[in-house]
Amino acid sequence: MIQVLEKEIHGEKLIFTNLRAIYWEKEQTLIFSDLHVGKSAHFRKNGIAIPGGILEKDLKNLEKLIAHFDVQHLLIVGDLFHAGKNGDLDIFCEWRKKFCDLKLTLIKGNHDRIKKAFYEEHCIDLVEKELVMGSFVFIHEPNVDQNYYSISGHIHPGVVFGTHKEKLKLPCFAYSKNQLILPAFSEFTGLDTKTLQKNYKSIAFTKQHIFEI
Repeated sequence: MIQVLEKEIHGEKLIFTNLRAIYWEKEQTLIFSDLHVGKSAHFRKNGIAIPGGILEKDLKNLEKLIAHFDVQHLLIVGDLFHAGKNGDLDIFCEWRKKFCDLKLTLIKGNHDRIKKAFYEEHCIDLVEKELVMGSFVFIHEPNVDQNYYSISGHIHPGVVFGTHKEKLKLPCFAYSKNQLILPAFSEFTGLDTKTLQKNYKSIAFTKQHIFEI
């Protein structure tokens, strides 16, 4: 079940979810980052034993969010893709056909290296560096902008609970007075629990809950 937490960020109401995305109701926009399509297939291709179905699960979660909210626009803050052409890319292309009526904007991330013709063919609006919407600037790698509130991805933020002997790591949304960093949308990613320490608050989540720390 989708769990939500509503919060005002820089004067805008955003709906945080335990499925690793934010819904901006005023703009009918679902915002997420770091789906990394092709990562699991790339690992298997190189002889690393990775279970199948990872991308399918991520896309199913995306479908749940689209069905739950009145989504007209998918805004991906970088690293939609991870590698070149492989089986996962074919799966994504079939999925895109099912939701071809939705506007899809991608802020180019460091892993988005597919040729531009591919984005045009699949109706993906590619933004090379950053996108300004209202008082927000969307950019893949965290970067404070004095004129806008920055929303980015890339880091895959996480938080740690417990003692040295018993630790629990959870993904989270991390925010400060001038920027918000999204968790990786794909579950097949690591967690950075060290980079964002001082001056950041966290909204952590599990499969059943979402809560502010």
